[in-house]
Amino acid sequence: MTTLQQPQHPVLGAVVAITASLEQVAGANPAFMATDQKAATLLEIARAKAQLAELELRVLAVADDVAADSAARDVAAWLHHHTHQRPETLRADLRLAEALDRSYTLVAEAMRRGDCNPAQAQVIVAALDDLPRDLDPEIKTKAEEALVAYATEFDPTRLRRLGRRILDLIAPEIAEAEEAKRLAAEEAHARKKTRLAMRRLGDGTTRISAVLPDAAADRLATNLEAFASPRRDDGTRTETGEYLPYDHRLGRAFCQLLETLDPARLPIHGGDATTVIVTIDIDQLRKQAGVAQVLGGAPITAAEARRLACTANILPAVLGSDSEVLDLGRKERFFTAAQRRALLLRSATCEAEGCDIPGTWAEAHHWIAWTQDGATDLDNAALLCSHHHHRAHDTAYLHERLPNGDVRFIRRT
Repeated sequence: MTTLQQPQHPVLGAVVAITASLEQVAGANPAFMATDQKAATLLEIARAKAQLAELELRVLAVADDVAADSAARDVAAWLHHHTHQRPETLRADLRLAEALDRSYTLVAEAMRRGDCNPAQAQVIVAALDDLPRDLDPEIKTKAEEALVAYATEFDPTRLRRLGRRILDLIAPEIAEAEEAKRLAAEEAHARKKTRLAMRRLGDGTTRISAVLPDAAADRLATNLEAFASPRRDDGTRTETGEYLPYDHRLGRAFCQLLETLDPARLPIHGGDATTVIVTIDIDQLRKQAGVAQVLGGAPITAAEARRLACTANILPAVLGSDSEVLDLGRKERFFTAAQRRALLLRSATCEAEGCDIPGTWAEAHHWIAWTQDGATDLDNAALLCSHHHHRAHDTAYLHERLPNGDVRFIRRT
């Protein structure tokens, strides 16, 4: 019995004709084309790509039987197996194909004409899907018409911005109320998703991962960028003079932000305003390479403890041989706001030689350390940026006060 062969479908015939035409010019060298023909060719190729992409999406939307024949999960998985394309790209194409077939015929028609490329189509569909579910269908159709028209003028990035505000353009009478509802839903979702986790890595670092509401993340970014700005040349450069990568600068900025928080403005914790207590044995304190302990936290060097003791957020506790408290630092030991203002009048910038970091970004440093009964007065104060404050407590450096008041740092040999 002879099996009848089905005639070739026009869609397959068109694709075969396209590939055959491309084979005919496989050896043609476009270098010899006239400039205007090159320009026309590039535009026609862009238009053809959009049209061919729409045809592919149209076939994808109705190709469930192709996947079923080979027991593939879906046609995207089938295509991945046979064409070795990225699976996530194929799944996104399948979702777009289903959306165009189900709801957004105007977008599909624009692609068919070559007036909308796949990236623009993805953005338009996402914007339309984000509109309220109970929105009048007529308004939603107007939104689709408007965004399809904008696709001839704007790239995907600008289309995405327009998509978020499309109701302002086509239905301003309801836009504000709908935007308020959308934002309220987003904020509720953000509160539900907010989390932060910290995990010690065992190498002196802790990995912090967080999901925050956009508004809180924006505030954090603003605060961190105040410390991480490239205009601050306070150790944010590599040995070759280049700026550290942005993520490294933000990490250092986060540490500086924590050190500058005012404990008095934080909630009561453990019976007192949140204060970090650093304990250190008197013998360790006297050593250049001693070790201190953050109460409830990790060990740090004695040099770091001495540096932290210069800030108003660390309370140093010096212990004797039997762990009795010999000295518990008092906040009166730290420079007051009035003293800092006086330091700013004395030095508009960091006092390290050649440093121009503004004094408002600097830290007050005890010239004679508190461990050596250094007084908290202007004569014993130096205004140093974060980088030079670290160097002042770094045993690898010596520092001296010059006759003009500058502080010179010299690496120990």
